[in-house]
Amino acid sequence: MAVAELTAPTCAKQGLGSSQLSYLSARTSSFRRLSFRPPRRTHSSRISCSVNQTAQAPVAVETEVPKSNKPECFGVFCLTYDLKAEEETKSWKKLINVAVSGAAGMISNHLLFKLASGQVFGHDQPIALKLLGSERSFQALEGVAMELEDSLFPLLREVQIGIDPYEVFQDVEWALLIGAKPRGPGMERAGLLDINGQIFAEQGKALNAVASRNVKVIVVGNPCNTNALICLKNAPDIPAKNFHGLTRLDENRAKCQLALKAGVFYDKVSNMTIWGNHSTTQVPDFLNARINGLPVKEVITDHKWLEEEFTEKVQKRGGVLIKKWGRSSAASTAVSIADAIKSLVTPTPEGDWFSSGVYTDGNPYGIAEGIVFSMPCRSKGDGDYELVKDVIFDDYLLKRLTKVLFSP
Repeated sequence: MAVAELTAPTCAKQGLGSSQLSYLSARTSSFRRLSFRPPRRTHSSRISCSVNQTAQAPVAVETEVPKSNKPECFGVFCLTYDLKAEEETKSWKKLINVAVSGAAGMISNHLLFKLASGQVFGHDQPIALKLLGSERSFQALEGVAMELEDSLFPLLREVQIGIDPYEVFQDVEWALLIGAKPRGPGMERAGLLDINGQIFAEQGKALNAVASRNVKVIVVGNPCNTNALICLKNAPDIPAKNFHGLTRLDENRAKCQLALKAGVFYDKVSNMTIWGNHSTTQVPDFLNARINGLPVKEVITDHKWLEEEFTEKVQKRGGVLIKKWGRSSAASTAVSIADAIKSLVTPTPEGDWFSSGVYTDGNPYGIAEGIVFSMPCRSKGDGDYELVKDVIFDDYLLKRLTKVLFSP
């Protein structure tokens, strides 16, 4: 498969002492935009600050230096503070690097501020955000970085922006792959495969080349199951188990519908599994789900509703939303990405589980191997997971699973 190469030059930064801190003006921002424009150059510019000791205004000086492999940081995040060892906050964890593709898009606009505020990885977890965009979206990407800068998040220590995944993905421990062509009205996910498949093949190669060897990857761009498979196949040095296709939004939608029917709040719904793909062939599993700890079929006795209306509502919810709003879901998708991450970094409550599209090799259900398929998972909170073994199947569920396995 032919994949277009995305490249961009980068800027190296010079560390600044605490006595030298100054904010680089609009001139710096303009210079940053120019420095990121393809084609790749053999040199890029470094911006350094000098402070006149006679109290004159700071002067930005542009000097030519060899190109760095590190993407350019943004604004205040470029500053290096001279903290003494005893001044460092010992209660905070080690900085983690999180890459987000499609970072100038609507989903990311909701997600990035959850990440930066500590709502996802925890309020004691410093974070560095590596934001991947395109040449066309780069100016918008700068605007996103400006908003993050102006929000004064204590946990957000670095923001880097770029259009080359081989630079942005350097040493990342989490990669949230959102950027993809969205599905429009009347468009099936299969129609996105040719376009988005190329994107995720290239991003898989980039992750394989420069990311942490234990990077966790959540693929959001649709069709997410297929794109996750393409991505992992192009990253042979990263464990296939580390790749996830996002089906948490479908799980959340299913919980909402069950809660509405039962007349309870949605936190009473547990053990909800989405089997299969993030598509209209998915199987929302009401057989194993529970409401207030009881099997759903004991609480909701209208089994015809469960088999027909409930299932169809969950399967087609995204399409209905597009018809009403004219675009794909954004805020709820961002929430589901945050939920998916939290399910991996916090221990799963006793007896419960969550859904994720994962690699099927070695699964205990008889699902065909070598694909990405949504299944029930549990986590100890270490970023890893195990497949749930204590699930039950009836004829209806087996029939639906068989159908989704052989759907085109």
